[in-house]
Amino acid sequence: MAEPAIIVEVAHAGVHDTWRRRVSLPAGSTAMQAVEAAGGLQELPAEVLNPLRLGIHSRRVEADHVLRDGDRLELYRPLALDPMAARRRRAGQG
Repeated sequence: MAEPAIIVEVAHAGVHDTWRRRVSLPAGSTAMQAVEAAGGLQELPAEVLNPLRLGIHSRRVEADHVLRDGDRLELYRPLALDPMAARRRRAGQG
């Protein structure tokens, strides 16, 4: 009997490029295994990989998080500006 498989989507929105890939993995696979299967580790810039920030439907998960069928795994880039600093700057201007 064949091992049960799950289908997940791995997505990354960079400054200059965006990509989404569907991958089929064995049930019980982790978030890091999905990133590796999607080929994301070769394409991502160093600031995204170190540390690797992952989420499922906008909720942060760790690399060892076990995925479920239909999950959308997102790879996040670092923030360009701290949200609190941006608010303080806007408040000072107004």
